[in-house]
Amino acid sequence: MSYTALARKWRPKRFEELTGQEHVLQALSNALATNRVHHAFLFTGTRGVGKTTIARILAKCLNCETGLGPTPCGECATCREIDEGRFVDLIEVDAASRTKVDDTRELLDNVQYAPTRGRYKVYLIDEVHMLSTHSFNALLKTLEEPPPHVKFLLATTDPQKLPVTVLSRCLQFNLKRLSVSLIAERIKTVLDAEGVPYEAAAVRLVAEAADGSMRDGLSLLDQLLAFGGGKVAEAEARTMLATVDRKQVAQLARLLAQLDPAALLAFVSSLDEWAPDYGDVLDALATLLVRVALKQTMPAYEGDELHPAELLAELAGQLAPEDVQLFYQTAILGRRDLAWAPDPRTGFEMTVLRMLAFRPNGSSEGSPTAPVASSARAAVVPSRGGASAGVAASSGAVGGAGPSRAVANGSPQGAAPGVDPARWAETLAALEVGGAARQLAANCVFSSRTGNLVRLTLDPSHQLLRTTALIDKLAQALSRHLGETMRIEVELGSAPVDSPARAEQRAVEEGLDAARRSLEDDAAVRGFKEKFGATLNPDSVKPV
Repeated sequence: MSYTALARKWRPKRFEELTGQEHVLQALSNALATNRVHHAFLFTGTRGVGKTTIARILAKCLNCETGLGPTPCGECATCREIDEGRFVDLIEVDAASRTKVDDTRELLDNVQYAPTRGRYKVYLIDEVHMLSTHSFNALLKTLEEPPPHVKFLLATTDPQKLPVTVLSRCLQFNLKRLSVSLIAERIKTVLDAEGVPYEAAAVRLVAEAADGSMRDGLSLLDQLLAFGGGKVAEAEARTMLATVDRKQVAQLARLLAQLDPAALLAFVSSLDEWAPDYGDVLDALATLLVRVALKQTMPAYEGDELHPAELLAELAGQLAPEDVQLFYQTAILGRRDLAWAPDPRTGFEMTVLRMLAFRPNGSSEGSPTAPVASSARAAVVPSRGGASAGVAASSGAVGGAGPSRAVANGSPQGAAPGVDPARWAETLAALEVGGAARQLAANCVFSSRTGNLVRLTLDPSHQLLRTTALIDKLAQALSRHLGETMRIEVELGSAPVDSPARAEQRAVEEGLDAARRSLEDDAAVRGFKEKFGATLNPDSVKPV
């Protein structure tokens, strides 16, 4: 007995068996239930998402001997013949092989005749965008006003190539790409029904390789069963799909956390012996980093078949959240640039080195230091203009609570420079934070510190900066700076001293005033005024 491919054997025969296209099924079911069925339907979407399958089920619904409705019986002669592809009133046309206008005219010559057996004569035109312009013109009038016993079901993967005149005559349904989880669940259902044991990681790999297509997923499953001798195992799946071992990707992430360029390059050298697709390696690394970021954001996240919770918890503790974001962005950009690299390995090496080179906490004078494994990671503050770069590098720099960790601007160790609100500007200069979060801090004045809680006062004119996201970002930067977990509260109100932003603005204004006074007192300027009646434009004056 001949073997039937899984994609054909498990093709859905009822709307209830379809996966992931509920928005289309609901519209069709309601139309059939209320007998408000349009004469022309257009199903669009990528390959293998169910366009032709939905069209055939709709043809069964229209012609089932038990009556028109959304649930065909599947047992009558009409339903069986449609499933077997031999129902005389279901005319399936492959537009890719019948593009000429003569083919279309021949097809339309029989539209006027009543159906032979069914309730409706159904024309299913697949890949309809392949028809020629003349064929579309010949089809238009019939498509707009067909006889009452005719229904047109059109399917295409490229609706942009269809004339607007055709699109306006059809009800258009866009079928979406299927998610990895939906494809994986369907594959597991098929394997359970077939009695084939499987490894969940192997099913996940096949579902990811399907790229949104259920048919491709089942075809790959057929290939894996043949390759693995009837087994669905992760090792065979990786070999067949030529994907990198997840242990190697996890090791790459661990080496990135250690910030050791020599170890990274040694790993790349050993990886090259397997002749991997370096684009796939970067894709796998980016996928892992996404899961790590989810674990850091939601500690209860349990991962998936390819990324167990234990691995994610390990990497979440080793990698700083900002490093995860940087490594992810560098990986996807490096993936894009691989085609322009001298060779794939060189591009991959440069990508992983770029991850370390662009770290905000890295030292410009040598290799980055290893991170501190704690709940609040200690930051390595780069030099900012000489030996005084470490100002306010103690916990007391923002309040005086906790032990002092550095000497700031000559203050004796153990002093509490943060008791003076004016030192908030020095603390801000040492914080590694930018954008709107720095603007928030610059417009605040230090109020007090109680334990790990820092209170700031924000001028009401900048209250739009007081958002939860910016406050949290500022608190994270302060925590990294002090080496302990800090919380920040921002209150609106006036302060007895200027904020750093206001102090900077005042300094600029004073500099301008001094420059203007200097020009006014200049002998040459006074001479021009006396002899020529010249005037000084104050807006043109800039301090040097």
